Amino acid sequence: MTRQLKQRLLIYGSGVFIYICAVAATIQYTLSDWVKFILFLTAYLVIGFDAFRQLADNLMKREIFSEYLLIILATVGAFGVQRYTEGVLVMLLFELGMMFEAVSTDSAKRSIEQMIDIRPGYATRKVRGKETRVDPSELKLRHIIIVKPGERIPVDAVVTAGTSTVDTKALTGEYMPQTVEPGDEIYGGCINLSGVIEARVSRIYQNSTVSKVMEMVEEAQNNKAESETFVTKFSRVYTPVMIVCALFIMIYPSLTFSYGNWDTWIYRGLIFLVVACPCGLVLSIPLAFLAGIASAARQGIVVKGGNYLEFLAKADTFIFDKTGTLTEGVFNVKEIKAEGMTEEELLEMAAHVESYSNHPIAQSLLAAYDGRLDKSRVRRVKEAPGFGISATYDGKRVHIGNYRMLEKQNIERSRIRRPGTVIYLVADKKYAGYIVIADSVKEDAGPLMQYLKEKCRAVLVMLTGDNEASGMEVAEALDMDYAYTDLMPEEKLEQIEDFLGLQDKMEKLVCVGDGINDAPILARADVGIAMGALGSAAAIEAADVVLMEDELIRIKDAIRISKETLRVVSQNIAFSVGVKIVILLLAAVGYFGMWEAILAELGVMFAAILNAVWVVRYTV
Repeated sequence: MTRQLKQRLLIYGSGVFIYICAVAATIQYTLSDWVKFILFLTAYLVIGFDAFRQLADNLMKREIFSEYLLIILATVGAFGVQRYTEGVLVMLLFELGMMFEAVSTDSAKRSIEQMIDIRPGYATRKVRGKETRVDPSELKLRHIIIVKPGERIPVDAVVTAGTSTVDTKALTGEYMPQTVEPGDEIYGGCINLSGVIEARVSRIYQNSTVSKVMEMVEEAQNNKAESETFVTKFSRVYTPVMIVCALFIMIYPSLTFSYGNWDTWIYRGLIFLVVACPCGLVLSIPLAFLAGIASAARQGIVVKGGNYLEFLAKADTFIFDKTGTLTEGVFNVKEIKAEGMTEEELLEMAAHVESYSNHPIAQSLLAAYDGRLDKSRVRRVKEAPGFGISATYDGKRVHIGNYRMLEKQNIERSRIRRPGTVIYLVADKKYAGYIVIADSVKEDAGPLMQYLKEKCRAVLVMLTGDNEASGMEVAEALDMDYAYTDLMPEEKLEQIEDFLGLQDKMEKLVCVGDGINDAPILARADVGIAMGALGSAAAIEAADVVLMEDELIRIKDAIRISKETLRVVSQNIAFSVGVKIVILLLAAVGYFGMWEAILAELGVMFAAILNAVWVVRYTV
């Protein structure tokens, strides 16, 4: 519980105590009107301290009409007709509702913090063989840290010694522990489960994944959604209308019909003001969005604000990057065509020659070759940027590279057109064959596209910098509506602008990318979704929603949560307005007293808040 909330509860409790004492004194003793007035006024001012403070803050911001103005006018009016007990009770019950909302909001925020507050409390640094416990913020790049079983990893680091299993659930939502060994990167906030590991710091605490995630959660709690803005605007119109209606009830019947006295109609007008206070409507909507953010956090989806939940629920255009988003981002050997030797011999030759290179193509060839590498068979390795690599392999001069390399070696062959990257091989100035290396479509990409088309009636678009053959193969496999290939980053942004220009205000555009090369389009879209925040600071900075695991199907979960959140918001609005209309009519004709009116309003408010809390507790 925050310090501010504790202070509010203390002040409120003091006011309630004074009120109880005042009621008891009134019952037991015969007090003059002035003594009663002073006792109840003291209780009223203490209990209503926060309401007056909020009204003062609103007036300073030139926001005159609000629910606080309504309740203060109603209770001051009650004092004006010497109904002190009822006036203070109205404020007491109103503030009780406010306390309930504050405690519920604090609980929801703490639930988010418990789900995502994965900041480590300390780090164990190793210096000259000695272990010292330090604050994670004191760690510098290349410092050596020790992480023992059961401890949280303090910062992003690379394992240098030891093997273990790591629980990454807090960051990724993945329940299966991950095995780490020397050379693997580990991320701050994860829990070391089994063995002692030694690691070298790769990012300082302020730039580590855990810090970025926590900053994003704090932003999420402060970002207001359109529905919240609507309620704020609604109150500005609603409040003066209700005040005019209350004045009408107070004045018109007595002047026109001579039915009842002024005291009766003023009292009914004050009841009308109390009932008119839109507490349930105003308080339940932000809590519903906060609950939706917490529910998403439980599933490894970090949403920066309620507005992005709302936009996601309304989205009808989804734009995807290809490499690393729709595809695995890992290139594998798809086809081998040899001449003058077997396919196995061609792959063996290619793997040996490329064994000295760190290029992604080389890594793909090495991964495909399951034989034993004997680097002594390779000599005189030479890389030619823009062409490929050359080496002497088993006494033969071998060249591996693109079609330009083939032309450079004066080999006349037709260009092979296949989706992916084609590398050609020449041995002793003779054409030896080609190998096709291509990316693979993610397994969950197809089901997600089907869901978006069937449930969201979405337009599916793919933007990629890859060649047309590679891009169109993926687009056709996933039944995309539009596909644009061979795009530079600025051209991708132009395409986003074109789609945004075709939309009306109710339509929203979602862009999904890896968060690094796609940062500009993630930032420009109505909702930018970054795939796999691990290791990608740009994803956290640019995106509005971050999937903490590279699983496209999580987008389906995010959409489901967003739609459920908006459903709860709509229910709260309909319920609050419907009940309020009925009660307002009953209050105007005298069927509701002031106590009954405030209790009915609190009932509406509590029901709306409980409905909002349902999102975080049961949307899984």
